[in-house]
Amino acid sequence: MIDGKLGICVIGAGRAGLIHMEDFAWGIPEARLAAVVDPVEEAARSAAERFGAPNRYPDFGPALADPSVDAVVVVAPTVHHHRIVVAAAGAGKHILCEKPMAMDTAQCREMIRAAQENGVKLQIGFMRRHDAEFMAAKEEIESGRIGEVVLVKSLTHGPSVPKPWQYDIAASNGPLAEVNSHDIDTLRWFTGSEFKEVYALAGNFRCPEARAEFPDFYDNVIMTAAFENGMQGFIDGAVSVGYGYDARTEVLGTKGVLTVGHLNRNAVSSCGPNGLVSARAVKSWRNLFTEAYLREDRDFVRSILDDRPPKVTGLDGLMAVKVVNAGNRSIRERRPVSLDEPL
Repeated sequence: MIDGKLGICVIGAGRAGLIHMEDFAWGIPEARLAAVVDPVEEAARSAAERFGAPNRYPDFGPALADPSVDAVVVVAPTVHHHRIVVAAAGAGKHILCEKPMAMDTAQCREMIRAAQENGVKLQIGFMRRHDAEFMAAKEEIESGRIGEVVLVKSLTHGPSVPKPWQYDIAASNGPLAEVNSHDIDTLRWFTGSEFKEVYALAGNFRCPEARAEFPDFYDNVIMTAAFENGMQGFIDGAVSVGYGYDARTEVLGTKGVLTVGHLNRNAVSSCGPNGLVSARAVKSWRNLFTEAYLREDRDFVRSILDDRPPKVTGLDGLMAVKVVNAGNRSIRERRPVSLDEPL
């Protein structure tokens, strides 16, 4: 620590990386942005200059050797998470790893073990657990206002076209990982239970450019789930929808129903002489969850300073990856998949 502030290095200068950089540069008094890592020189330089990071590196190795770095935020493509996190733990750096945690549960277990053996914090980036509306929904569920939970339905639709590497399911684990990891975690959180069995269907409806080289890529997926405590779940995921960023959850109970999330950018809607009602949609997750990212980053810093477990742990990340792997197997094999099966 320098001047009583934790030095944070953000590894990855993409969209999510820039959000974390802004938080640590200006939004958290107990922390400072010490370094930026990105293999694209222009991206690293631009981010370092924009947010005042004194150091930038093309690779995470030199950053882990930098004594001004106390903790890292891993925002690289999923396929690189495992090796970065294990190396960071070995270097004694605390870690906030964006979702999806890794490619499979074996990697997740190694990441958790590395953090434990080296005495560092490992937090996973499920920012909806830090969102005011989703936290209020969890409180409503626990209050018993809607009775006992029967069914949790969660959807995420993303507006953007996937990056080329995301078309390769072997390198990205597909939209179930890249998009629906948040929904999977929300279902675990709201049911208070683990997935028991899943059945998923998927298809490519909006990304024709991927069909020839990546015939197994899907841009639309639905997944039903049974939970160990008897509750039910349903997930709806899509990418390249174009119309906006859509993240909503419905919880059906024995005595009522609860909804959280909205498509409208704000509460303003209009209706003209033609009788049609219109409203502006949320265009990006960056707009919808700005405050949640800040709370997430603050919790990471406080977990280090207060020496307490983070709100979202490596186990939460591992269980989401396990469900992703089960869902992808269900898509491939066209059958229900038990979470007890080797994945």
